[in-house]
Amino acid sequence: MANIYTTAREAAGEGPEEPEGSAPPTTAATDAPAPPLSPAAPGPTGPAWLGVLRHRAFRNVWLGAFGSSIGGWMEIVGVQWVMTVQTLSPEWVASGRPGATLMLGYLSAAQLGPTLALGLWGGLVADRVDRKRLLLVTQVVMMLIAAALLVASAAGRLTPAVMLVLSLLNGVAMAFNMPAWQVLTPRLVPREELTKAITLNGMQFNMARVIGPGLAGVLMAQFGATVLFAVNTLSFLGVLLAVSSTPPAPPPPREDVKAWSQIREALRFTFRQRGPLAIFTALVLFSALAAPLVRMLPVFVQEVYHAEERVYGLLLALMGAGAVVGGLSLKWLPPWYPKHHFIPLSVLGGGAMIAAFSVMDSVLGASVFIFLCGAFWLWAFNSCMAAMQLLVDDRMRGRVMAVCNTAVFGVMPLGAIAAGWISHIASGRADSGLGTQVGVGTLGAVLAAAGLVMLIWRTPEVDGLRPGDPGYERRPSLLAGITARAHRPGPQ
Repeated sequence: MANIYTTAREAAGEGPEEPEGSAPPTTAATDAPAPPLSPAAPGPTGPAWLGVLRHRAFRNVWLGAFGSSIGGWMEIVGVQWVMTVQTLSPEWVASGRPGATLMLGYLSAAQLGPTLALGLWGGLVADRVDRKRLLLVTQVVMMLIAAALLVASAAGRLTPAVMLVLSLLNGVAMAFNMPAWQVLTPRLVPREELTKAITLNGMQFNMARVIGPGLAGVLMAQFGATVLFAVNTLSFLGVLLAVSSTPPAPPPPREDVKAWSQIREALRFTFRQRGPLAIFTALVLFSALAAPLVRMLPVFVQEVYHAEERVYGLLLALMGAGAVVGGLSLKWLPPWYPKHHFIPLSVLGGGAMIAAFSVMDSVLGASVFIFLCGAFWLWAFNSCMAAMQLLVDDRMRGRVMAVCNTAVFGVMPLGAIAAGWISHIASGRADSGLGTQVGVGTLGAVLAAAGLVMLIWRTPEVDGLRPGDPGYERRPSLLAGITARAHRPGPQ
């Protein structure tokens, strides 16, 4: 899986950014650094009807990443389902060890926790080395870890401890993989098409979320989880081939400053300016408070709906379908509607849908709200990442995006563990269906409240506006936040 946990990948699903590519092909590759491409240079083009995909390098890596994302989603279904089944078993419960919801939280911490510790250094490395080589190394390492998961499952040794260890190793590789993907998209498409490219990456990820889990549920019910791990291991070949066919992607000219000084510069940009700080806050809140929905979904399926693998795959697929529809619907969003209105509106809607999903006790009701969750999820992460990419200079893009990744993926397991503890307190047992509903629903309600506050007290700097600019308006108002009337063309 190229970069599956987003939320973002899921955030980012976390998440927030999907796999991205590298520079368009040139002639012979040498050891000398190639001149960086201007984000405004369109590069190779194809038929106009292809849209952003007419750029050949972007198209090739997008297709490779699509196949890898399908495999990655199949692995997620397999790992989370196996972990849930094993930790809900009578033997496990009788042992007095942590219940299913807490174990799923610990699994999330193993997968995403390394980004909290290493994410900033991953961004620093991405700004200092050839991004193509970094991608190839991290992808090969992740493929080997996927192969180890396959072997353990085939040998009947896939215990919770093994899954935690392999997930931890995969998380370390991801900490360096994600910033390498993210800093390359602006090199593939013109600046004015960057938001469309990021949206298309999100759609790729979520189309894979439709195909991968749906197929995984059928295959796992028929053949077991091992076949899912085999598909994911093979899926790395497509993205490796696509990245290998591109030339070196050198970093910007290296500045003669210490590593920590460069990291401090990225931190100052993120936390000392209103626009980046508001985007960062929205990303962190959505990642921490929305991620438990996906993490705890196997417990909903078994303990609330009393269903099996196919329903789990179906619900994940419906969430992906909602994200795809949400991405397609963005073309109807008026071009004048600003991100500092749309981001908090998406956060508010996402929290409300998660809270509504949590009170459903039937598959039908849950299906409606998880579909809507997918749409708001894509809107929130896509808008946040696009806004941040447009605000930051290329010379520190890797470091700033690493700050975002570190926070987004670092807080996801905290949210999952918090949901597990709320579940435990609410019901007295961590694997209770009612307790899980309370835990996930509580966090969804908090997220909706946070979105409401951000919508009333907006931050125009998210769109690069400054005091005195047309449309710069900070007066608290829910109605103005929804309608964005200060930005509407024509008479106000």
